[in-house]
Amino acid sequence: MYSKIAVPVDLAHVEHLGKALKTAADLARHYGAPVCYVGATTETPGPLGHTPAEYQAKLDAFAKAESARHGIDAGARAIVCLDPTIDMDRHLVEAFEAENADLIVMASHIPGVMDHFISSNAAWIASHTDHSVFIVR
Repeated sequence: MYSKIAVPVDLAHVEHLGKALKTAADLARHYGAPVCYVGATTETPGPLGHTPAEYQAKLDAFAKAESARHGIDAGARAIVCLDPTIDMDRHLVEAFEAENADLIVMASHIPGVMDHFISSNAAWIASHTDHSVFIVR
């Protein structure tokens, strides 16, 4: 049913992604689909890399570790955003389309009062793509 699964990841907060990562791995094994972990970085140096290439290397290592841990085929794609707080969602959707992903599995928080005014990343992506989106809380 699904031929490629995309999972947006924030390497700075991997400890909050466990349920979504396990869900994606379970679905990947069930459907025999590869997983692409997509992460966002900036051109400027940050705690996860001094350059986009350095960030890509860390994301590749993460994908390799997830592949070994769950027994799945996995890869990684780093996207570069000028300002992730403003344009990350749009870049994520473009990356999902470029990867030909037909399922997006992503973590989200439990909605609160602010979500009535500003949508979460998961809500924005679900409403701005034709892909199936599995939101994991």
